[in-house]
Order: sequence, then structure tokens, then C-alpha cells
Amino acid sequence: MSRIEALLAARQFVVPQRSGDYLYFISDLNGRLSLYRMLLAGSVPEPLLPPNIALQTPHHMDGKSFVVLAEYNQIVVMIDQDGDENYQPMRIPLTGGFPELIFGDQFAGMQTNLAKIDLKTGIGYLTASSRTRPEFSGYQINVLENSATLLATAAEGPFYATSSPDQQTILTVDAYGIGDTVVYRQQLGSTDRSVIFGTPMEQRTTPIEPNGMGFAEWVNDDYALFSTSLFDDCYSLALLRLDGSQSLDAVSIEGLVHTGQGEFDRLTKLSEQRYLIGYNIDGCSWCYEAELDLENKRMLVSKVLCGQAPLDNGVLESIAYDSDSDSFALSFSTAIAPTQLFTIKPNQELQQHTNERVLGIPVEHLSAGEDASFNSHDGLRISARLYRPAPALGYEGPRPLVYYIHGGPQGQERPDFAWFSMPLIQFLALKGFAVFVPNVRGSSGYGFNYMNQVTHDWGGQDRLDHVHAMTNVLSNDPLIDTKRAGVMGRSYGGFMTLTLVGRHPELWKAGIDMFGPYDLHTFSARVPETWKAYMATQVGDPVTEADFLVERSPKTYIHNLACPLLVTQGANDPRVIEQESREVVHELQALGKNVDYLLFSDEGHDVLKYANKVTCYNRITDFFSQYL
Repeated sequence: MSRIEALLAARQFVVPQRSGDYLYFISDLNGRLSLYRMLLAGSVPEPLLPPNIALQTPHHMDGKSFVVLAEYNQIVVMIDQDGDENYQPMRIPLTGGFPELIFGDQFAGMQTNLAKIDLKTGIGYLTASSRTRPEFSGYQINVLENSATLLATAAEGPFYATSSPDQQTILTVDAYGIGDTVVYRQQLGSTDRSVIFGTPMEQRTTPIEPNGMGFAEWVNDDYALFSTSLFDDCYSLALLRLDGSQSLDAVSIEGLVHTGQGEFDRLTKLSEQRYLIGYNIDGCSWCYEAELDLENKRMLVSKVLCGQAPLDNGVLESIAYDSDSDSFALSFSTAIAPTQLFTIKPNQELQQHTNERVLGIPVEHLSAGEDASFNSHDGLRISARLYRPAPALGYEGPRPLVYYIHGGPQGQERPDFAWFSMPLIQFLALKGFAVFVPNVRGSSGYGFNYMNQVTHDWGGQDRLDHVHAMTNVLSNDPLIDTKRAGVMGRSYGGFMTLTLVGRHPELWKAGIDMFGPYDLHTFSARVPETWKAYMATQVGDPVTEADFLVERSPKTYIHNLACPLLVTQGANDPRVIEQESREVVHELQALGKNVDYLLFSDEGHDVLKYANKVTCYNRITDFFSQYL
């Protein structure tokens, strides 16, 4: 009999950085995510933080988890408190130790996101978001001097984009919504910013086409290189003039070898004209080294770093360049292989530094998944994967179905063993369930237009994609028993789970909501202050669109629930606070419904600690086993 401990025996190894003779990385070797290092030549990993400190999963962080400053014998690490996401910049010695606040209590009670630190100068950039006011503040920091210089404060930014090599000119971005951005330029020492691309909200007289400006790197005093959706819906590169002329020139990318559908999703400057570029193709990662031909506005691919065997059919969790050794450190996993640490030398020699595996389960018993994409009710192609029990397990007859919905909604379910869902999917498949994982409209990974279709339409066309999949696609599969179907989802996926069991109760025999919004009015009022303007445009304005939010709230339909429901929540969740889930449970109990509540006192918007994962995965699987 398979145990979830067998899958969780494969520890995570993520966000590696090479420095000198060592690899530094985050792992859950002690049952919670923490910071380690080991010799490149091979050694037992050394813990660098006290065992009681738990780091956040890098999947949830907008910025760096840590930065190694070997020249100055220190590591900067971002630490929160059991998932509250109030990351604070802290310092430990290179060999590890007890973390100390770098800036004292300057950012106490705030969430700070670390965008960059220059390894040679200790100068970097972070954004601090207030929990009590709707504003962000951008800073240039110097961790060697323990100083933070304010760049600007605004309700929509500023978010660091890139800066000149001397750190005197900084480009920042304000974001009004998904893809709706304005790029500013400013000089260090002044809080005045000048627009170099886009139109600030206060200057708009007509609707503005979103520009999708994203990753950025400084080219020279005349240009910055940006990713944008203006020339390709699936994003591409463009050169932005820095003179304020709002001139943006497309940059062609030549020499790509991948095929399939997906997005440009990675840009890192390596040296003067060398860049790292990446793609998410059908959920799998491709990564290249390329040279910028500035005169002809071309990016010329020179090497394939990821996407071909053995780094194929999986997810590049992270990749970091070490200029001293001219090498890369990366973390990679697939649906059936846990995260492993690798380095790539200048001659492209690939060296694997870990050998994580699930414990006692033959690889032929795991499910690699199959493409299950379909055309929805209006003809739109929906990407999806179906994980059936492996043939070696010997299951016969149609399998009960677990319908799994990712969060976001601008997220994507990928073959990523570092993410919460993949060990769960494998465990469910081992237990005989078929697990269907759709990336319906609103998901990232398929272009800006596809992702933008959920804007101001939570519970609209996205809901109908799920209903169509159940009634017109999966119901036609003779190896799936849709009369024994359960639905589950996390965050936005929890919202959709609550929506589906309330509005389409006939489809489900069981449901699991993991920290999902229940009442869009209370949810909008309870999110962090800096989220509220964004939520008004993306979900609905609680003042001017009160009726719309009622119509789209799961609360409006939850009385129709006709199946058992399990609600899971972290007590420290700052995104969907515990009260939101508690109210679901209390209301259903008052209605006499079959509802259970699983609350973790030391988790936030996830379940990260080993003991909690064991409890959570077992509870989910036992719940579906009982009712399906």
C-alpha cells in the first residue's frame, strides 16, 4: 500500500545559487523549507538557519528568496513568520547563523520583496507594501551600509525594472492591472519620475491597450530591453528608448528549436551582449543562451540549456548564472521526478548534484500524464492534462475522477514536482483515481489574451469551461466514471470549487476547498490594502458593482450544496484570511450540510511543513476515497 510519506521522502531542492566552491539552495531537508549549502564536489548539506525558522516557498514570492554575497561573508535572506508573507530582509554569515534584521524595524509589519542585489557592491532594490495603507514604496538599498533610499511611493508601484551599471538611473514600473503598466525613469537622489512608456491613469481620456511590459534589462544609456505583449500575444522582446519618446522597437528571436504553444517567460542579462531567455511551452520549460545583435535588433540563440534530454518534459524551477565560473546552477523536475540540482559548465557539461527519488515506489507506478486538451463550449481550445493510474498498478474499469483546479486565476498547472499539487496528484493516481487538471481561460502560459479573459469575469466563462469539460468531454471517456467525481482547488481554485458545488451540484459527489474566497464582498474587504484597487478592476468594485459581486459569490449558491465538503485553511493566510473559510464552515453547519474543517495553525496561503503535508494529503485522499 502506497504512503504519502514515500512521495514526500523526495525532498525539494530549489533556487540554487553557485558561489565559489559551494551550491547554496533552499530545501525541506528538516521538514520545513530552510537554507543550506554543499560543496560542488559533493558533501552533506550544511544547514545555514536555525531549525525553527521556516522559509516561504519561492513559488509565492515576488523576488529573491536569498542572495549570497560571498565577497562580504554574508547572505541576505527574506524571512516571514509561518506564512504571513511579511518578508523581512535579514543577514546571516556565509557559514550560517542566527538572522539579524538589516534595516532594524524600518519595514516591520510590511511585506518587502527583494528584486536584486549586485554581488560586487551590495546595492539592490526592494519594494515595501503597507498592510494598512494602499501604497507601495520602492527603495534602493545598500546592505553593506544598512541603508535604504526611498525612490518613490505610489498606489500602483513603483516596482523595480532595471538600472544603469552605476546604479544612478533606475527604471520602475507602475501596474494598474494585468498587463496595464507605465514605465518611469528617475535619477538616484530624486523622487521625481518621468514617464518613458505608457500613459498614467490620471492622463487617460480613453481606454488604453495593455502593453504587457514585464522583464527588463539595461542595454546602454539609450535602450532597455523589455518583454512585452504588444508585438506578440505570447510575449516577445522589444527595445525601449530611454529618452521619453515612447519608442518601442520589436526584437526578433532567431534560432529557437522548440515547437508547441506557450509563452516567452524569462530574460536575464549575463554579460555585455549575452542573455538568458526562456519559454513555457505546453507547461514545459525551454531555456536558451543568446546574443543580442543591437544594430539589427535581433536576439540570436547560441545554446540550448534546458528543454532537451535530460532536462526535458519538465519545469525549470530556477536558473542562476555565476559570472566568476561562467556557469549556471539550476533546479529541474518533472511530473514523475522530484527536483534535482544541476550545474552547467561553460562547455555545456551538465552535472547532477542530487539524486532525490520517491521512496519504495517504482517509477512505472507513477503517472506521467497525457494531453487532454479540448475545445470548450464556444470553441476556445483549453489546455489540460489527465493523470490516469499507471497500467502497472493493475486497476480495472472506469476510474473515479478528481477534478483539480489551480489557483491564480493567472496560474498554470505544470509538471512541477516542487509544487504542492504534483505529489498529491501522484498519490491520488496511486490510489486509483484519475486526476484531470485543466488550465481554463484566465490561466497563464497561453498568451495575454487567453489570460485576460478572466478579468472581471470570475465564475463566468471560466466556470462554463469546467462544466463543458465535465458534461461533454470527460463524460465521453470510457475509462472515467464521472458519476463518481470530486472537485478541489486552491485559492482561486477554491473559489471555483465552491462555485461549482453550489451552482452545479449535480456534477459532484465530494468537494475540497483550500483557502478559497467565499463571499467576494468580504474577500475584497479583507485582502491587503495594496490589493484592493487591483481587486476592484480584476474581480469587481464592491461599491459600484455590489450586485455583480453577489451574483458571482459562491456564498449566493452554497445552500445548493449536495455533497460532502472539506475546507482547508492556514491560520496565518494574508490573502484569503482564516475568517473567510470559517464562515463557509459555519454557514454550512447551520444548514445541516456535511462539512469538515482542517485548520493549520502554523501555515499561511499554502501547506508547506512536512507534518502538515502528511496530514493534508492523507485527509484529502481519505476524503475522496470515502465519498467517491
